[in-house]
Amino acid sequence: MTSRISFPSPEAMSEAQLAVFKDIVSGPRGMLVGPLKAALHNPVLADRWQKFGQVLRYETSLPFALNEIAILATARHWSCLLEFAIHRREARRAGVAETLIEALRCGERPAFGGDPAAAEIYEYTRQLLTSGDVSDAAHLAVRQRWGETGVVELTAVVGYYSLVAMTLNAHRVPLPEGLECELPNVEGGIFYLPALHDAVPFPV
Repeated sequence: MTSRISFPSPEAMSEAQLAVFKDIVSGPRGMLVGPLKAALHNPVLADRWQKFGQVLRYETSLPFALNEIAILATARHWSCLLEFAIHRREARRAGVAETLIEALRCGERPAFGGDPAAAEIYEYTRQLLTSGDVSDAAHLAVRQRWGETGVVELTAVVGYYSLVAMTLNAHRVPLPEGLECELPNVEGGIFYLPALHDAVPFPV
């Protein structure tokens, strides 16, 4: 994949860009990758972006594994290869089952077995991405388990990683060297994730 925009190297960065770059690589990410490479064209945007993203990736009240399930579902909906590849790796580190990761990658209905919390996160995310809204039942399930803070954070995670996916897709940001991933059925761009129950494909 050939990028549609340039990405400045540290040697070519302005003073403002370099300050944000150093802040990013010294933080929990440890490197400049993904949409921040594009956002760095506007260092103020990149600075605000990386701080917002840090909260939603590392500092929510939701367990790391559940956060990564929501991110993978979002990446799959937008057919965003780089976002899925990065967060597949992070999901594995968080202990998400490989069968679940693979089901999301292939766009198949995931089997959550005895993990209702993960199923609730997936269904809330799927509904929000499908219609921009969620059913009362989906909202209540997440709210009862994680409180109002958790359901607000989850909604923000889905919105933020949708922004990330659109940025990566629009600018054709390539995968870093050594990182590989394929997503089937991406011809149409948006991929509608399967509902957990056939009787309720959309929010009601």
